[in-house]
Amino acid sequence: KAYRMQEKTAQVGFEWEEAGRVWDKVQEEISEFKEALAQELPLEKREEEFGDILFSLINYARFQGIDPENALERVNQKFKRRFEYIEANAPKTLQDMSLPEMDALWEDAKKKERR
Repeated sequence: KAYRMQEKTAQVGFEWEEAGRVWDKVQEEISEFKEALAQELPLEKREEEFGDILFSLINYARFQGIDPENALERVNQKFKRRFEYIEANAPKTLQDMSLPEMDALWEDAKKKERR
């Protein structure tokens, strides 16, 4: 929805002139989110600031010709594969494993994907 809204407003000239400016906006929104967290603002305000980050990232993706829905789906599938690798190769139950032990299996899964 954000992507489509941005496309429509761009058609009437409400658009950044270059990708670098869009990336600056992403960084600005991240800073504002961090400030909201540091100030322990109410959840509604933190959600709004986080939403601003997502909206800006979608806009940057659009500038780069990236479909953000496809990008998120790909990373979801990658996460799923790697976590399933941890489950399949765990020497004990996941509840009994430490985070460093699970992370080592995660790194193994990444190495196997690169091959």
